[in-house]
Amino acid sequence: MNAESLDGRLLFAIPKKGRLHEKCMELLAGADIQFRRHHRLDVCLVKNHPMALVFLPAADIPSFVGKGNVDLGITGHDVILEAKMEEHVTEVLQLNFGKCALQVQVPEAGSIKSVEDLAGKRVVTSFEVLAGEYFSKVDDRLQLAGESRTKIEYVSGSVEAACALGLADGIVDLVESGDTMRAAGLHAIATVLQSEAVLIKANSPKRTEHASLINLITSRIAGVVAAGRYVICEYNIPRESLAKATAVTPGRRAPTISPLEDENWLAVSAMVEKGRMAVVMDELVAIGAEDVLIFNLDNCRV
Repeated sequence: MNAESLDGRLLFAIPKKGRLHEKCMELLAGADIQFRRHHRLDVCLVKNHPMALVFLPAADIPSFVGKGNVDLGITGHDVILEAKMEEHVTEVLQLNFGKCALQVQVPEAGSIKSVEDLAGKRVVTSFEVLAGEYFSKVDDRLQLAGESRTKIEYVSGSVEAACALGLADGIVDLVESGDTMRAAGLHAIATVLQSEAVLIKANSPKRTEHASLINLITSRIAGVVAAGRYVICEYNIPRESLAKATAVTPGRRAPTISPLEDENWLAVSAMVEKGRMAVVMDELVAIGAEDVLIFNLDNCRV
């Protein structure tokens, strides 16, 4: 593939590997972005839109988008802040996956119990910008100066091993389930920030002709994200209990209510959050609903 084949195409940066890659592939499929990625190639053309996918390390995507080299990208909120690109990109959409926390962790059996205890000691991290900013504020609050301030050291991986190897007194690293940290004998004493995957675009794009396509792709991805968060709940309810039922299932804007052959009953359909569907079904049955059904969504527009 040469540069000419990308002329006039919207460029969309996708993490090439790691914790976000597989979820991004599912997102693209749900949004009907059709492509075939040839082995070892990091750029591929989209078949059904004038666009191309560019597979990059997640840490590089904020810079590529912020400088206008690509038009859209998916990366972590934490990565944007670490790259100091928050003033150059707009987080268009939170994607509801890749959720994690950047935390300060120390040995569970050690003497350090708080961030104040760790201040002035050695901290290892692959997020030296965010960790540096965080501990700089702690050091300032504690009035630490010169050699007494916290020492931040960068490592690119296996951060959780640093304390056991004697390289650090504490670490700053991303935590999802926390299993890895617990296995390493660590526990959290502070959270620097919460993060998740986000769709971003440049604040000052080099190519303005792609605005309508950016809006279309954003709308499609938003539909996939919403479909992952919601289900459709349908049920029959006595007319006299409708007010109670719609309080349980108000929907995103309002429920759909339809008459039945029996004038004393109504059919109701509403979107409910997937994480609450069991509770919602219990509450509906308790107020007299019958034939309560749940349907998954593949895509939607909200």
